[in-house]
Amino acid sequence: MAYASRTGTRRNLDALRRAGWRLLVVAGAVLRTEGFPYALDNGAWSCHQRGVPFDSDAFIDALELLGAGADWVALPDIVGGGGESLDLSMSWLDRVRAINSSILLPVQDGMVPGDIAPILKAKKVGIFLGGSTDWKLKTMRDWGQIANPLGCYFHVARVNSAKRIRLCQDARAHSFDGTSATRFAVTLPNLDNERRQGHLFNLLESR
Repeated sequence: MAYASRTGTRRNLDALRRAGWRLLVVAGAVLRTEGFPYALDNGAWSCHQRGVPFDSDAFIDALELLGAGADWVALPDIVGGGGESLDLSMSWLDRVRAINSSILLPVQDGMVPGDIAPILKAKKVGIFLGGSTDWKLKTMRDWGQIANPLGCYFHVARVNSAKRIRLCQDARAHSFDGTSATRFAVTLPNLDNERRQGHLFNLLESR
């Protein structure tokens, strides 16, 4: 499943809708779903890019407004924060679960699958692969190898090329998000074709 970062551009929205993509709504940004199925991101990456602390108030606002209807909600985290990020995420688990039971636990630079394996099973959460780009690409298959045997949902953030979609498919990710199709509708056919080809391959392989 493909999620595009939310946009208000009608042309791009129409193209995404025809292709069957969903939207990723980000806390701290415009909280509109445009009538799409959607997931809710915590906004930590956006804060990181702006060089400001995580905005917990914005996340709470987004959670209360849109959390219940989201496909899933990504717990708050710290970009590149390792164990500190894991502690922060777990401190929010009960509050988020009171609104939506489909929860993804972000993994960040410095974390390894063994850090979260007991949590995935005991707390019934999925994986949201964030972190720095190099680390994410290097470890993607490791997270898929722990998620799939446990039956955990696995999502990869910031996927904006056909090559990275193929990497997600190889890692057995269930979904990905990106901004390319949001900003440039012309890139959508290539990206969508790649995800559909991979889906067909996986169906044939599972027979």
